[in-house]
Amino acid sequence: MRTSGLSRTIVVFLAVAGSGCRQDMHDQPKYTPLRESAFFSDARSARTPVEGTVARGLLRDDELLYGGKLNGEDAAVFPFRIDAPVMTRGEERFNIYCSPCHSRTGEGDGMVVLRGYRRPPSFHQERLRDAPVGHFFDVITNGFGAMPDYASQIKPSDRWAIVAYIRALQLSGHATLADVPPADRARIQ
Repeated sequence: MRTSGLSRTIVVFLAVAGSGCRQDMHDQPKYTPLRESAFFSDARSARTPVEGTVARGLLRDDELLYGGKLNGEDAAVFPFRIDAPVMTRGEERFNIYCSPCHSRTGEGDGMVVLRGYRRPPSFHQERLRDAPVGHFFDVITNGFGAMPDYASQIKPSDRWAIVAYIRALQLSGHATLADVPPADRARIQ
């Protein structure tokens, strides 16, 4: 007797819940991009922007900032001032995205390389020490060889911060005592 009452309650609950899910919610009206529309007189679902519309923030017309190029060539300059906060951000992003392959020192012997992934070049070799900063930005953006592109994962300003940090790694790997400010030399010696 008790079981049949519970069964009826479950059936009633399912009936009420099921009546709320109607197929027309699944088949709702929508336009797939560039498909025909019966609603508009020109039969196009894609609408022309209102005259005078101005893109804000997504135009990406700065060739240096968004492409790492100047006049179509890899840039030798950064698009903004490199200061301590940029370097801190660059180190943080480098350690997250780059160090698994390149290691924290930039030698190319990161953890995934030690586990069998293809070894990237060391940032300390002469060819890469002489490469313009735009080269590194381009490789981070578009990938190269076994390295995938990181354009969708790392925003442009962070890519530049990483490049600045790579330059710092390169300088530190080939620095001499003469490169150290006189006030800090005593701590090293």
